[in-house]
Amino acid sequence: MILLEKIKKFYYLKILKRRYYRYGKCNMCGRCCKNIYVWHEKKVISSKEEFEKIKNKSSYSFYKHIRITGKDDFGLIFSCDKFDEEKKLCKDHKKRPSICKNYPNEKIFSFGASLYDDCGYSFKPIESFDEVYKKISKKPPKNYETR
Repeated sequence: MILLEKIKKFYYLKILKRRYYRYGKCNMCGRCCKNIYVWHEKKVISSKEEFEKIKNKSSYSFYKHIRITGKDDFGLIFSCDKFDEEKKLCKDHKKRPSICKNYPNEKIFSFGASLYDDCGYSFKPIESFDEVYKKISKKPPKNYETR
């Protein structure tokens, strides 16, 4: 592995605390604007009451532009009212919130979600399975006692 790749890997793993590289670009299908899970304080919003409380307390304008469209095992599903169906763009694209600018975020994998098959983005693990296995096989288990 060349030095530049090692530096990039270190930066993503240790500084940014990421586990995946994100590749690709938006293909402007709009599906991510219509089926949104909203992560708030380390969990997905799961009830209408919780959402209303967050929406009323928050100064973050994003919450004012989404509406509940469903619910599944992960939590509430939202749709953004700023998505323009004809142009396949946000009506306020330049001022869109960070949740949209950073989509897709690798957190979606942490609760079992995945990208749409036709999404223009993809993720690749920063460390291969073999690299991770090699690291953990060198360490003794947490409850391991030495005598």
